[in-house]
Amino acid sequence: MAVTVRRAAPADRDALAAMLTRAFDDDPVTTWFFPDAERRAARAEAFFRRVVLAGPYGRAGDVYTTDGLGSAAIWLPPGRWRLSVPDQLRLLPAILRIVPVRSLPSRLAGFNQIEARHPHDPPHWYLSTLGTDPDQQGHGLGSALLADQLRRCDADALPAYLESSKARNVPFYERHGFVVREIVELPDGPRLWLMWRDPHEPDGAGDGVTAPG
Repeated sequence: MAVTVRRAAPADRDALAAMLTRAFDDDPVTTWFFPDAERRAARAEAFFRRVVLAGPYGRAGDVYTTDGLGSAAIWLPPGRWRLSVPDQLRLLPAILRIVPVRSLPSRLAGFNQIEARHPHDPPHWYLSTLGTDPDQQGHGLGSALLADQLRRCDADALPAYLESSKARNVPFYERHGFVVREIVELPDGPRLWLMWRDPHEPDGAGDGVTAPG
């Protein structure tokens, strides 16, 4: 069954923030970032809406979704993955409202550790976020979003990079050509698998994805 991939619109942000909150509810980084289980969903939804989708990642990157908003991916183009100092300062008030103050130092240290491990060269696309609503998982939505962008990476001979926060997702990304480069431990937190994909020779084979031109 074909999956239609399209760019997300500003009007989709609230629904996508709610969807990503459900998608990352059991994610180790989410539970580490928001340790209070009773407030986690509200804080995570505010984070996805204000920081991820409407913040510098959403503005700098390409946000794609599927029909029905069951899945979403944010891809940052080459050279745009690092947050600038002005962006960090603009985000600080929102972060302070969302992240518990007592947790903030270790969470910022974890963010800095992730950025420090991010490869600088060669130029590459960065998959900062990929999430699928739990009710929609297993229907190929995440694969469709990956394949859509990876075709463009291959056509432009550009690599791709991501961090996986779940061991069980590593084989999924490996099926799309990613390989584990490094495994890191966040401060008092979970493990991350840093994965890289070199561009492939386009084979012209269809994969059941319908995307806008």
